[in-house]
This record gives sequence, C-alpha cells and structure tokens, in this order.
Amino acid sequence: MLFAVRDEFWDKGYAATSMDDLLRVSGLGKGSLYGAFGDKRSLFLRVLRDYDDANLLALRERLVSAARGIDVVREFVLGLAGDPTGAVARRGCLLANSNAELAASTPDVAAEARRSYDAITAVLTAALERARTEGDLDPDADPFETARAALVAQLGLMALGRTGMDIGTLTSMAHSTLARLLPTRTQ
Repeated sequence: MLFAVRDEFWDKGYAATSMDDLLRVSGLGKGSLYGAFGDKRSLFLRVLRDYDDANLLALRERLVSAARGIDVVREFVLGLAGDPTGAVARRGCLLANSNAELAASTPDVAAEARRSYDAITAVLTAALERARTEGDLDPDADPFETARAALVAQLGLMALGRTGMDIGTLTSMAHSTLARLLPTRTQ
C-alpha cells in the first residue's frame, strides 16, 4: 500500500496528488488513512523517508558486494543510464523531485534531503577511500570532496533527465563527468 502511495507522489508530485488519489491507491477509507498516517504531509514524509532508507540500504549493500570501491561510485553516477528507454531519467528521483518542489517551503523535506544526501556522501566517501587503497583513486584525491562532487554530478544528470534529454546524451555526459572526476590511473 505504501509503495502505491509513494508512486502516486512520485509520478504527480506532492501538490498535484490529492487526498482522493491517495485514498484510491491505498485502498483505505479516509478515517483509516488519517488514523494510520495523520495528514497528507505526514504520509508523504513517511514514504519519502522509507524511499530514502531503502536507497541508502541498497547503496551500502552494493559497497559491501562490489569487487572494487570505484565501481560503486561509477554505478551511482551512471545509474540513470541503465535504462535505454530513458523512462528512469524522465521520472527522476523521488527525493530530488520532492526537494525541488518543496524544500523552500517545507523544512521537513529540506531536512530529509540533507539527511539522505549526507548519508549517501558517507557511503560514497567509504567507497572512494577503498578505491584509494585499491589503487583506483589518486592518493592525493580527497575522498570526501570527490564523493560530494559525484553526488552533485548524479543530481545534475537526474535534473537534466527530467527534462526529457536523450538518454544517449545523458550517458555521454555521465561518462565525461566520471572521466574528469575519477581519471584512470596511468602506469
């Protein structure tokens, strides 16, 4: 039920999602929805937090299972390129979309975005520290600053993807960014 609610917010945005929409996709009556989650804002914050936590868990698990730390960062930046149809890029990220729509007017959304982006940066920093140890990152590179730059790159690519930019162009931009951010070591 929460996935359907999440998808409704994700597809329409917060403002364009009505209580009637939420009742329809949740299958709950008004009293049950309010009783379980409170108001629309509380329900939205719940699904946003769940979404962020699930993505963060997946990123942490990927770091544990990755053959090389650098692979985690590359995959993170190239994520939207994995769908050749461009649908993933056009849909964007629920957090990034919500942050763009609501952060200026809704402090809870801005706080959730900061929490999530800080946690993502921490995982990417760990991946880059590992990459440096594995010889895949310049020993003089700052893993924290490089992680922040990777996050900025990924968010920028997602923003461009939401415009409907061609997936081939986005993929090329992602590879170009990674080549500058994580240059291949020369022997």
